[in-house]
Amino acid sequence: MSQPAKLPRVMGLRDLVLLHIVAIIGLRWLLTASSIGSSSIILWLLAVLLFFIPQGLAVLELSSRLPEEGGIYVWTREAFGPLHGFICGWAYWVNNLIYYPSLIVFTAGNAVFILGRQYAGLADNALYQLIFALCVLWLALGLNIIGLRTGRWVQNTGATANWLVVVMIIILGAAAWSLGVGRNPLTVGELLPRLGHENIGLWSSLCFALAGLELAVIMGGEVRDPERTLPRSILIAAPLIAGTYIICTLAVMATFPDSGVDIVTGVVEAVAHAGDLLGVSLSRLAGLLLVLTGLGGIGAWLAGSARIPFVIGIDRYLPPVLGRVHPRWQTPHVALIVQGVGATVFILLGALGSSVEEAYLVLVDTTLIVYFIPYLYLFLSLAVLRRRNVSSGGRVFAIPGGMGVVYLVAIAGFATTAVSIILATIPTEIATSPLWFVLKVIGGAVGLLVVGLLFYFKSTRQTG
Repeated sequence: MSQPAKLPRVMGLRDLVLLHIVAIIGLRWLLTASSIGSSSIILWLLAVLLFFIPQGLAVLELSSRLPEEGGIYVWTREAFGPLHGFICGWAYWVNNLIYYPSLIVFTAGNAVFILGRQYAGLADNALYQLIFALCVLWLALGLNIIGLRTGRWVQNTGATANWLVVVMIIILGAAAWSLGVGRNPLTVGELLPRLGHENIGLWSSLCFALAGLELAVIMGGEVRDPERTLPRSILIAAPLIAGTYIICTLAVMATFPDSGVDIVTGVVEAVAHAGDLLGVSLSRLAGLLLVLTGLGGIGAWLAGSARIPFVIGIDRYLPPVLGRVHPRWQTPHVALIVQGVGATVFILLGALGSSVEEAYLVLVDTTLIVYFIPYLYLFLSLAVLRRRNVSSGGRVFAIPGGMGVVYLVAIAGFATTAVSIILATIPTEIATSPLWFVLKVIGGAVGLLVVGLLFYFKSTRQTG
């Protein structure tokens, strides 16, 4: 295999911790949890135990064994060969083409609150969504083409804004509850999970909300002292992420009415409702912070996922032009531009034929299925590479307890991921046609994988 071109090492521990936070903590997932009710706290804990902790342990070990540019693609290629490496890398990259539109729909819906709550209806305007989405996408893309020295500040600003919203939600929830104007979501009866198909299906979204610790590792070639810095960043960020989701879910449920949670604009509405209870107007501020958070998240996933086709292009399973580095800014500019063009196509397609909320859910579920395929490889690669004792020769973090514990971690993560993929196909009540919803989700996921395989087999015929 060809070696990746050298990219400048500009990211330190602070940058990585903030990258984890802005990429993984999606405040929109609080709305999914709130729609389940207080029992979502138990479901959050199960997702942390069965998925987030195994994910963190797997990424910790693999990132110290092979801290290379390409991350999860490189791990799978080393464990199972180039075909499986390509499938993993392709699925990881292409899911982001449909992830951006779902994130931008959320960001656009909250941006209207900057103008005032009277403009909330604009969030359902297709033309507004389209213009906003394309402007935000190409702004984030342009900043990352200039380089991580610039682009990382978009992520860092987004992470800071994210934390400000988190603090705001927690303070408002605690104030509303202590003053007796909120509600108590912690009664024993409400905490017991309701096992209806709707809530079980949404559990996969909670697992998806906790995914992404591998993103920073994909940029391992641009991290200073990656063998030491990458594991430390995960150990710092992981408990902050899990705690934030659980505490903020409780705060939202303490302040928000029992019904009427909008899955796109609900965070701002929750903050505004809590502010009304306390006599403070906060919707404009919350809207601005969520726009900054969304821009940071888009920038983080653009920067990280573009490194996958960059490395695959160097390996020549995708057009080699994707492996080019900009002569001035030292960034994989071709891979980034291709990613932006692909995301633009999905944004245009997403604007057709569905309500904003249903289109959002179709995008989320299709993304979830495609994104979790690399996680199946992640947990399998952990067991295989540990058994072979594969490493780059640097310091290795090894999961304590021997191969028995490694197998337990791999099985727990793999099984949870597989179940989450199945649950993602369950249509929600919002779907106007459950059958059409399922066909769009499964058909979209399968179609994306088939396109990737066509690229792979074409490249192998040309080089063979």
